[in-house]
Amino acid sequence: MPRQNTRPTDFPPAVQQQIARLAECIVAARKALGETQAQWAARLGISQPTMARLERGDASVSAATYILCLSQLNPQLDLTVLLPRSAAPAAPASAPAKTSATAAAPATPSAATGVDDFVSLLSSWAPASV
Repeated sequence: MPRQNTRPTDFPPAVQQQIARLAECIVAARKALGETQAQWAARLGISQPTMARLERGDASVSAATYILCLSQLNPQLDLTVLLPRSAAPAAPASAPAKTSATAAAPATPSAATGVDDFVSLLSSWAPASV
């Protein structure tokens, strides 16, 4: 595995807080489904200790692993809704219709607003049957 250039402890506190809030939401969703870390880890193709680190909000867990976990909760996951509209790529003609949460996204969110929007979006997802 390549060495990280930035240690997780070097991340700004706002980023660390966002990861912690995301981890809390993931834990709550997993527990609401009545599933164990081991079950999720097996389904995601990661180890149970990595799942535990993810749920602790460990910033050294890869972003791809966090996204994989989120897609377990919502297979239609589209993180581009968090981008300012000017930065989001044009949707392909076959893209699904935007949700009301997407339509309400601010044109140029601040970092704090983006996190709040993301947590709100995550909270609005009913845990899918996995």
